[in-house]
Amino acid sequence: MRLFLSEHHGDGAPGSHMCIEMSGVRELHAELQGKRYKYMNPGIVEQEWGVREMTVYDPFNNHLTFREPL
Repeated sequence: MRLFLSEHHGDGAPGSHMCIEMSGVRELHAELQGKRYKYMNPGIVEQEWGVREMTVYDPFNNHLTFREPL
């Protein structure tokens, strides 16, 4: 999947939230951790309603939540 985010006026509102259904949240988390980004250090949450989630934020405060069923 490719996801294109834009900061251009009229393309969307800053602070949007998108949920992305996928498998392999732990693997994606490990990949981000391996890059040692100073400000991109998300955690994983296992929700009581049966999903594993990891949320990342871009510089415009958009939220991308990657989730998979447990």
